[in-house]
Amino acid sequence: MKLSPRLALIPLIVAVALLGAGAATLLTRQSNPPAPQASLIGGPFTMTADDGRPVTDRDFRGHPFLVYFGYTHCPDVCPTALLDISQVLKTLGPNAKIRVLFVTVDPARDTPKVMKAYLANFDPHIVGLSGTEAQTKAMEHVYRAYAKKVPGKDGDYTMDHTAIFYLMDKKGRFVSAFRTDRPAKASAAELQEYL
Repeated sequence: MKLSPRLALIPLIVAVALLGAGAATLLTRQSNPPAPQASLIGGPFTMTADDGRPVTDRDFRGHPFLVYFGYTHCPDVCPTALLDISQVLKTLGPNAKIRVLFVTVDPARDTPKVMKAYLANFDPHIVGLSGTEAQTKAMEHVYRAYAKKVPGKDGDYTMDHTAIFYLMDKKGRFVSAFRTDRPAKASAAELQEYL
């Protein structure tokens, strides 16, 4: 049986149509690249500020902020980090629109009152955050921070913990780990880019 010339063209027309649809899809994908993936660091939290106010991650949006996990009984790492960041904040000046969140990994000892007294030794842009054990673990989880109690003598203990500053942008999105192992002016200049 012989096909008419019109019927013989149908497979060719279908093939051309399929190729055209494929090309259009490819061009659409190239001109509309996929949106960047959300960072795995940072996210919602609920804690208590050192002045007794309940706070969430939304309270710190609108300005960049830094997050540091530590505790008030820390013998050297935390006070050194807080002194370093205090120098950076001093370089930025008193009107800098940035906060540093010092999040305790030792909620059993670090009440808001203890946090407030401890942080009085550092720059006033540093806000102490504490919470219940569950709130603290939840915040450690969203920031991918590590903390573990290490037993000592006579029932005392220390805390192993992540010791970096997380730089978050104005929308509360993770930018990078923030370095303080350089001159304060260099660190301040980097923060200035996000203000």
